[in-house]
Amino acid sequence: MARPRKPLLSTDRIVTTARELVDAEGLAAVSTRRLAAELGVSGPSLYNHFRTKDEILEAVADSVSAQVDLSMFENLGHGAGRDWRTALHDWAVSYRAALRNHPNIVPVLARGPGRRPAGLRLADAVYGAMVGAGWPAAQATSIGALMRYFIMGSALGSFAGGFVDDASAYDPADYPHLGQAHLLSERQEKIDERAFETGLRALLDGLAEQFARVKETA
Repeated sequence: MARPRKPLLSTDRIVTTARELVDAEGLAAVSTRRLAAELGVSGPSLYNHFRTKDEILEAVADSVSAQVDLSMFENLGHGAGRDWRTALHDWAVSYRAALRNHPNIVPVLARGPGRRPAGLRLADAVYGAMVGAGWPAAQATSIGALMRYFIMGSALGSFAGGFVDDASAYDPADYPHLGQAHLLSERQEKIDERAFETGLRALLDGLAEQFARVKETA
């Protein structure tokens, strides 16, 4: 029997194509008509896999969550060479990397995991690891929320990229401390990376102080 000329339509193929479209052109570019054209199929055939465009975007968001490494939470504190602080740091770096690779899907991810399996596994791993490390349940929940706010916020925009590379925009008479601001955009990646790491370490330092008090009162 001859092979079909086009690959058979599948959920994975739809999600991959939609993710590539979101990455290249943003959320507004995704429609069932556009996806069908990209996949070389008729529009109604998509409905065998997804009922709505929103379901497709949810699946794209979950595919990005699935790229986040969770292995650092396995066997935490049982001779694995990691404590909860190191695990949180490594996870945050992995999470940010996934979001940086797919920044246009962040607004969907920012709504929370909803029913998305990979998103729920991520939340479960963080919460479970913190409780297992000795954090009270309520504080473990707060840590998960705090980390999400910080990582998502860092992915929503670039501080350095928000400055134009025109020195005349920063008249010293008006902005006496922004004489080098026009250089920020060309150093965007390095500046943003350093800012993320600075904030992450400060956040973890604060949590470590709180954890010491938790252990004292346990």
